[in-house]
Amino acid sequence: MAKSLGRFIWYDVMTSDTKTAAKFYGDVIGWTAQSHPTADGGAYTIFSKGSARVAGLMAIPDAMRAEGVSPCWNGYISSQDVDADTNRVVKAGGAVRRAPLDIPDVGRFAVVADPGGAVFLLFKPNRAEEFEPAAPMTAGHIGWHELVAGDVNREFSFYSKLFGWTKERAHDMGPMGVYQTFAMGGAPSGGMMKTDGKMPPAWGYYLAVASVTKALERARKQGATLLYGPAEVPGGAWIVQARDPQGAHFAMVSPGK
Repeated sequence: MAKSLGRFIWYDVMTSDTKTAAKFYGDVIGWTAQSHPTADGGAYTIFSKGSARVAGLMAIPDAMRAEGVSPCWNGYISSQDVDADTNRVVKAGGAVRRAPLDIPDVGRFAVVADPGGAVFLLFKPNRAEEFEPAAPMTAGHIGWHELVAGDVNREFSFYSKLFGWTKERAHDMGPMGVYQTFAMGGAPSGGMMKTDGKMPPAWGYYLAVASVTKALERARKQGATLLYGPAEVPGGAWIVQARDPQGAHFAMVSPGK
């Protein structure tokens, strides 16, 4: 587990209609879905690409629905000690959205936010095996992490201090500011950009596909709404941002159009 500490190791989408969402991502991304019962009488669906588990799917809990939580994607950062890291988040200027809690037979987690308000989860799985990320841009896996930040310098300092992330290239986007890429564990893994004031600070996770244009066609046929793209980004990759039929924001990336 030592190699994965401070890196995103899991992702899931909370939704209002798990059956429709499972079919949507299965058809668009090429995932297979398997549902597992949970201790509270609910279910948690695991998305896989081949034999590799990639992400999860769950219904929005009633308590969170009552608080106004809408369908969304979440990212989990590996932690050796969730309680200690939760305290470190607060000391570094972040906030706790949900105190550390055990998931029976799964692990311990906490929901926290960076100084700008972008939410992520700290997670220590019960299983001891080492997390091995897929090679960059492997179709069916998470290909990129993107933070729309309240303040790029402040947020980078926050994640760097907590998890040891390092700066990679900075791209000048003109009126949109600087896009700062970063590495986790030495591997280029994502980027940060300042919010334009219209979109609240948040993390986004790019699902890698063979072709964003073809994947977008599949997504639109099933009720997805295009938000941005297809667009080419520095390095030659192509991206699309959209909302799935339940309204969860999702993004896709491919090595070519």
